[in-house]
Amino acid sequence: MMTLLLQLFVLAALIILVYTIIRYLRSPLRKLEQAQNDNQYFLYDDRQNARKNFYLTYKGAMFEGEKKVGSTDHSFEIVRISVRPKRTDMLEGLQYDDFMFIEKEIKERYPHASVEWKSPVAELMKKRK
Repeated sequence: MMTLLLQLFVLAALIILVYTIIRYLRSPLRKLEQAQNDNQYFLYDDRQNARKNFYLTYKGAMFEGEKKVGSTDHSFEIVRISVRPKRTDMLEGLQYDDFMFIEKEIKERYPHASVEWKSPVAELMKKRK
């Protein structure tokens, strides 16, 4: 009887351990952090929640996008997105074309939205436009 209980306890512990490992590996926040460390592009966004900001990493720099809901011709959509860098020191080496790529990716996800860059990216974008 005692060995059966011990076996059930070990089995339960293994199931919990496997579940925790799978959940960790599938975590979008972990993927975002990994993409930032690997200097890759990754967008973490909850499209179902318009009040929740999205996070984007590109070439090691992290950006936060704030979504604003407004009305279009037929429905309420995300109509404006304010994007700001999380750390301005990580922007070193990024060029105008990099920000245009980010803007294109955001507009593919939110076609009705205008993208507004916050300082210091806003100054670079104004100079080039």
